[in-house]
Parts: sequence; C-alpha cells; structure tokens
Amino acid sequence: MEKIEKHINDNRNNFIEELKKFLEIPSISTNPENKGDVKKCAEYVKDELKNIGLENVKVYETPGHPIVYGEWLKAGKDKPTVLVYGHYDVQPVDPIELWTDPPFQPTIKGENIYARGSADDKGQVFIHMKSIQSHMLINKSLPINIKFLIEGEEEIGSVNLDKFIDDNKELLKCDYVVVSDTAMFDHDVPSICYGLRGLAYMQVEVTGPNRDLHSGSFGGAVNNPINALAHIISKLKDDKGKILIDGFYDDVLNLTKKEREEYARLPFDEKKYMKGLETDELFGEEGYTTLERASGRPTLDCNGIWGGFQGDGAKTVLPSKAFAKISMRLVPNQEPEKIEKLFTEYVKKISPKSVKVEVKSLHGGKGAITPIDSPGVNAAVEALKKGFGKSPVFVREGGSIPVVNTFQTLLKSPTILLGFGLPDENAHSPDEHLNLNNFHRGILSIAHYFNELSKIKL
Repeated sequence: MEKIEKHINDNRNNFIEELKKFLEIPSISTNPENKGDVKKCAEYVKDELKNIGLENVKVYETPGHPIVYGEWLKAGKDKPTVLVYGHYDVQPVDPIELWTDPPFQPTIKGENIYARGSADDKGQVFIHMKSIQSHMLINKSLPINIKFLIEGEEEIGSVNLDKFIDDNKELLKCDYVVVSDTAMFDHDVPSICYGLRGLAYMQVEVTGPNRDLHSGSFGGAVNNPINALAHIISKLKDDKGKILIDGFYDDVLNLTKKEREEYARLPFDEKKYMKGLETDELFGEEGYTTLERASGRPTLDCNGIWGGFQGDGAKTVLPSKAFAKISMRLVPNQEPEKIEKLFTEYVKKISPKSVKVEVKSLHGGKGAITPIDSPGVNAAVEALKKGFGKSPVFVREGGSIPVVNTFQTLLKSPTILLGFGLPDENAHSPDEHLNLNNFHRGILSIAHYFNELSKIKL
C-alpha cells in the first residue's frame, strides 16, 4: 500500500483537475432541456470506468436516464465482490443569482471546490474511481472484485433503478455494497453511517359542509374542518413527544447499549445546535438524546397544512375542506405499509363524526441498518484510520436512501455508507462545494478499504 499511497499523494492536483471535467457537465436530471447533458455525462462515466481499467463497461438505457455499469472480477472467488453505487445526475441550480460563481464552472477557493455536484455526488463517485485507478496503475490489479453501478436519476427518485436491480440480480450479485453519498458528522470527523430511517408519508383530507360558509351565519352550527383537523393532529402525539397511534412502536428496533454509547461519543454541542436554529428549547420523545431522536427513533411531523382563506385582509369563512401532509420517519423493522394502515385506522378512530375524513398514502420506504460489528464495517474502521489518521465515529442518518433497502432486499447484501462530504457543503443549494482535503483523504481511505476487504474470509 505504500506505493499506492505515494501515487495518490503525488497526483493530488491531477485528480482535482480531472474532477473539474466531470463537474463541468450540467447533468440536471429533472430538466428536460438537459437530457442531452445527462446522456453526455453517462458517456463520460463509461469512458472513465474504461480508463481506470474496468471491463464489461456498458451504458444501459432506461425509460428515463441511463445507468452505467462496469466490473473487474479477476481477484478470485475467494475474495469479496463489492458493488460501488453512486449517481452522476445533479440538482437544478436555481436560484442561479445566489451562486457566487457559475455552478458548472468549477472554482477552487481555499480548501474547497465549488460546483453543482461536487459533494452530491460526483466528487464522491470520483473518489472511488481514483482509488481503483491507483491500485491498477501500481499493481496492475485490484485486491477484490469490483462492480460499479452509477445511475442518472437519483435526484428524481431513482424511478427506474429498482426494476433494473431486480432484472439484473445476477449481474449485480455481490458480498457488499458501498455507497458514498452521505456526509461526515463534522469537519475532521471521519464517519461510518450504519443506519437510515424509512418513511411513511400521508395526506389527510377533512371535509365538512358542502361549500364554504359565512362564519357569522353558520359558526357554532357546523364543525369547521380546520378545527377538526387541528383536533386530529393534536391527538397524534402526547406532550412528551410519544406517538399515540395504536401499535406504532410494536416493531421498532430499539437502540442497543453499544449504539447509545456511540451516540454519546459524537462531538455534539447542543447549545451550539440550538443557537444555529435560533430556538430556546428542543423537543422530542422523552428518554432519548437529541441525536438519538433525530436519527435512531421514529418520528411523526406535520409537513404542511392548509384550508380556508389565506389571502391578505379578512374573509370570515368556514371552509368546506382542510388538508394536512404528515410524515413518519421509521426505524428498521417498521414496515411502511403497516404503519400507513395503523395511521389510517387511528385517524379514522379519533376523527369527529361531524366531518368526513380521507387518508391517502403519498410515499413510503423502508429503513436499513448494517450491524456496526460486521466484517464490512470493521474493514471500513481500519481504512478510515489509515486515511484520516484517526478512528471514525458511527452515525445514523435521519433521512432515507430507499435504494439501500433495495440492495439489502434484492441482492441480500449489507450496505456500508462511507460519505466524505460535510453537512455544511450546500448540497442541493447555491454554492455547493466539496472540501478538497476530504476528497484526498477519501481517495486514500477507499484505496485502503479495498485492501482491508480483501482480508475478509468468505
């Protein structure tokens, strides 16, 4: 590994210049006018995978944007096969006027490179490419078997990915999946994300009278749908943050003692956290810390509420309808379909008889978890120690990456999330950037990770 490390160190600036070419392509998947750019970016990824030494490289067309695949399977059957997943599409750049420099004109300022896609996810995909290239140039081989799956629709919900994986399970068969599309916990804090929450996203529609009514003429005679909806929402949680839906916690995978110890190790300043949010007090489920509540426990929140008159001035009206969107972040073992059913039944049970209530499921996804003492995670610990010079922390993400559960369900492969971005790098926002020190240390870490994985006995 010494020669590989030297090669990575010697080519630090070259790798940055190569990354710029990747970042210059405006591969915005949601904009029809950028369809040609997305296709161009897929071809760039294909060419790069060939250049670093992968074989059987192919662009697979989908009903939407292409998926790029490549492999190198000459390490032998006694060595692990790792599937590297990432995406080459990026978010729109609006509002463009808030960018300091053009979003597809990569600009280096201090320790950062500024461009759309730098942190999410082109820069992190490129880390894996340069790690593999370094192995291949120095040793003419890789210590493990590698497969690459890089899609172009992650920013629009990966609408064609699940079907592709299901149709190509043999092609994608692997022992581990590695994803670098998450963030480190903080600056100079290497991190391993081992858990993601799922989601059940619902809409509640409350209907009262058959039309909007004058509040002076009808107030006190009929139930106001907004009042009824407020009543329903108030019954979903108690004043200590506990969710009151019957059976909601039945399948929750509780935090272990080891996990809670790892949470306690995280360099988290609660006062600084509150100051950043400009709030005087935090709130959540009793008996858990802020970080535990934000990523390791299930939640329920009203994400939107509307009904009645909302313009300037006054209009004294009882609305015919009121609506709310409610999301429940789920922990591993909670099934979205079951939670949707429990939510619907409970809302119907607590709803006043004086209104009609309709509940719709808008979106759902399962959580995922990889045991922190598993071989793939242990190898990541050793690799990050060598890449960053310090031990990593273990974190869970409060959000969802649905494809992780897809990998675990369809491929039966544990997924390790090794992100090298930072929480404040403006992913999805103007002036997105990537810390170049982490880019470099990420390349070193992944190069070591492939080597550490090769020591695992299958």
